[in-house]
Amino acid sequence: MAGYRTLRFAIARYLFHCRFAHRLNGGQEWFFHSCGGLMPNYRRAWMPGGTWFFTVALLQRRDNDLLTRRIDDLREAVRATRRAHPFIIHGWVVLPEHLHCVLELPPDDSDFALRWRLIKMGFSKRLPAGERLSASRRRRGERGIWQRRYWEHLIRDEADFAAHLDYVHFNPVKHGLAARVADWPYSTFHRHVQAGRYPEDWGG
Repeated sequence: MAGYRTLRFAIARYLFHCRFAHRLNGGQEWFFHSCGGLMPNYRRAWMPGGTWFFTVALLQRRDNDLLTRRIDDLREAVRATRRAHPFIIHGWVVLPEHLHCVLELPPDDSDFALRWRLIKMGFSKRLPAGERLSASRRRRGERGIWQRRYWEHLIRDEADFAAHLDYVHFNPVKHGLAARVADWPYSTFHRHVQAGRYPEDWGG
């Protein structure tokens, strides 16, 4: 729990420093990000399915690059889950031992816990067994891959949405994994650049 309290403080501190100013440009509203990017007003229904920010981490985080090393297995686990239980990916970044994302759930299905359970199971099943297991995980028949808990935050409005997308995409630079946001390959940032939502040089 201490790790997630630290994460919560880090996110809050980041969002505090991201000051937003609104402007109208040819009838279209934009969010200006203090980090130097322009983000179109990305309208959506904020409920009932909800748009959520998540942080999900591996159990063993020190010197662990499992998620990027087995990125294709993670992608396939996400694809399989989306086929069975659809959701929209607005932002996603995969780091070596944790990931952040912003997902939108269908209006009639807000069960994100099921989706994460399937993603975790789908990824774990693609890995060879042999990791160390605690007694409780052994009793439950669990793999020792993922932390059981994860952080979720219900997005409140457009400013909250834009701030969390920025947090997602800037994370590799924050952790010293890339000099520029555009240099990190495991991110939806590149998709947003192609759609004109971020300039390619956003975030350094």
